[in-house]
Amino acid sequence: MSSAILARRLLAATAAFCAAAAAAQSADEAPKWSASINASYYAMRDEPDFGVVVAAVNRGPLRFEARHNYEARNATSAFVGWKFAGGDALSYEVTPIAGGLFGAAHAGIVGVEASAAYRAVDAYVEAEYVHDNGDPASHYVYAWSELGFRPLEWLRIGVVGQRTRIVRNSRDLQRGPFVQFAIGKVSVGVYAFNPEASSRYAVISLAASF
Repeated sequence: MSSAILARRLLAATAAFCAAAAAAQSADEAPKWSASINASYYAMRDEPDFGVVVAAVNRGPLRFEARHNYEARNATSAFVGWKFAGGDALSYEVTPIAGGLFGAAHAGIVGVEASAAYRAVDAYVEAEYVHDNGDPASHYVYAWSELGFRPLEWLRIGVVGQRTRIVRNSRDLQRGPFVQFAIGKVSVGVYAFNPEASSRYAVISLAASF
């Protein structure tokens, strides 16, 4: 089975699940629309700089998402997913996603986006399995995780780690500190990866929600 066929089947199965879940909602629950975009600039030390863009549109718990340069350089991925949320003092959100990768690389992808928060402390993780049938050696697990603390409403600090192939160095796990500043629905973040090593680099992100 080719990666393109696998990607189509993953999208079809997830879309069918989302449609069934949406049909189960009561008619008086009108889903709300929302959107977000995150643009990140990778300021590299030993290789050319590049950018990563992630955009999402939500209709209630139904999520559509697209990413560029995220899993591979010069490649775009597209996903559909469904968000589950709950909690009071300890709140959480979990969004299983499935989709495909196109462009310079081709693969089927399944993953999850999850977050949890308790008072001023929060955790966030994106994880996905990239399945390339054309090259079994290219099967890959990607992850981005954050542990944050918010001492002020507009300030968030913490540590970040990512396992990725878009950064070309000898480290399997990139990690370091980060700081974010929020103004309304716009936030700016600075991530310092591997600050103690020669493989150090920085990521500057600009995010907005609508």
